[in-house]
Amino acid sequence: MTPPLVSRTNPELMAVARGDRQADLAFINGQVVNVFTRTIETVSVSVFGGRIAALSSNPIQASKTIDLQGQYLAPGLIDAHMHVESTMMIPREFVRMATPHGTTGVVFDPHEIANVLGIAGIRFLMDASAGLPMNIMFAASSCVPSSRFETSGAKLEADDLAPLFDDPRVIALAEMMNFPGVFMGDPDILAKVQLGLDRAIVDGHCPGLTGSNLCAYASSGISSDHESTTSDEALEKIKLGLRVFLREGSAARNLEALIPAITPQNATRFCLCTDDRHPGDLHRQGHIDHVVRKAIALGLDPATALAMGSLHVAEHYRLPDLGAIAPGRQADLMVFDDLTDIRPRTIYWQGQLVAQNGTIVERMLEHASDPNDAPCRDSVTLPQSLSIASFEIKAEPDTKLIRAIQATPHQLITGEIHIEPTIKNGCLVTDPSRDLLKMAVIARHGISDQIGLGFVTGFGFANGALASTVGHDAHNLAVIGTNDEDMLIAARALEKAHGGQCVVKNGQVLCLLPLPIAGLISDAPAQKIIDQQDALLKSVQTIGCLIEDPFMPLSFLPLPVIPRLKLTDMGLIDVQKQCVVPITVR
Repeated sequence: MTPPLVSRTNPELMAVARGDRQADLAFINGQVVNVFTRTIETVSVSVFGGRIAALSSNPIQASKTIDLQGQYLAPGLIDAHMHVESTMMIPREFVRMATPHGTTGVVFDPHEIANVLGIAGIRFLMDASAGLPMNIMFAASSCVPSSRFETSGAKLEADDLAPLFDDPRVIALAEMMNFPGVFMGDPDILAKVQLGLDRAIVDGHCPGLTGSNLCAYASSGISSDHESTTSDEALEKIKLGLRVFLREGSAARNLEALIPAITPQNATRFCLCTDDRHPGDLHRQGHIDHVVRKAIALGLDPATALAMGSLHVAEHYRLPDLGAIAPGRQADLMVFDDLTDIRPRTIYWQGQLVAQNGTIVERMLEHASDPNDAPCRDSVTLPQSLSIASFEIKAEPDTKLIRAIQATPHQLITGEIHIEPTIKNGCLVTDPSRDLLKMAVIARHGISDQIGLGFVTGFGFANGALASTVGHDAHNLAVIGTNDEDMLIAARALEKAHGGQCVVKNGQVLCLLPLPIAGLISDAPAQKIIDQQDALLKSVQTIGCLIEDPFMPLSFLPLPVIPRLKLTDMGLIDVQKQCVVPITVR
């Protein structure tokens, strides 16, 4: 078990810093990354009681000395904003996969499970995060549901969220997605913002917002945004005092577009986050270390990239114990060989070795909690009346054009196109030859029988269906297909599995990844989840899908708070106009 962390005012820590007492651990002959000055220093580092005692050019007496032999020593990495549910792993398995990549801290927004199970879901993830060798912080989910244009499994108001802040791990109100509600002064939304300001800070979410509305949003006290997709957008936001999180995850990859906005003068206004990271990507590509490597490859100074993934996050969330190698800070460290291609070799958390050469130290997981997940199961209840007829879309008389969602891989923003329909037997039908597929979003929380129907382009497959109970943010069941029969089979297969993702072709379920915890998370070990996802994505090729991982863009097509056209159980949503629109264009 990791020894208790000493306080910063511990006299023994100060004695070690003065050189009057032996340190627990000393790192010598290393190149230390100073994220305050963005320089590299050849100094020794002493550790006592899980904290950095001193940086010194003098010899250090320690119980254990590690000769780095010229390797680099940098602070452990912190993800400024992510949903652990998107890894499909319980927190223990996430830590198993992320720690070897240099991650020593995360800010979880349990927004996904909250939309299914409410406070009970948030509490489950908080309980499941206890006892793990990582600084796991939480942001209280602010938008459950994210919009009035979807049916979620729960609804949380300011009074529901307030008790969460009594836990010291809750350090922010999470992304305020209802940005129109903020700048238009909705009293219920502003009550949540005020709660966040009274107890901590408030993170933002305002894609494409500019001008006076952005000023109104920022004036509320919200202090960050992770939805910028262009340099101009990012620059406008930092000029108004917001901190911009550069997002590079599995679904949205905005780093390349935003790097040009960064200068030596404004770099402190940027942090790194993944938002959503799929298990295979986490395992093979990495976590924040992947974002750091890509930023450096795109021309960013390595020390600056590391600061964005450590110090800047700690400063944003008012965490003076974290984010740097400096006296009094927690000894969360990573060792690597090459400053231009940072690949963590050895990772320390609170001065304890937690991972080495790509593998976690198993004993560090021995004290992970194992809360009862029974209340988080059996969360998929589809309408009893669901049948093939439920997927039919009747054509209105003289229909000339229909609306379709235009999906784009690696971006959450969608387009709206108007396209000539294909009509058979009085119904609007798919036309795979034109990449025009049908989509349905089926309420799955047992409180509504609604089914939203529409069309989508961008997936490109010719025969079959894809379905998922991961459908941001209400997480109703989303299915795309070339025919109604396969769409129904896919939906029923996920209901039987209590949640997950599947591929169907010619009436047969080709592959299914079960996610029985809230329809979002697997109870399996990390490697098994990765193997199951690999098999699922391989089966996608069988139906000829154009996208390597279509489940990520599929999961965001129901999200009615990111422009432009989305589909929820209530129908097609014009996000910019905040209204339901018909399929037929008049």
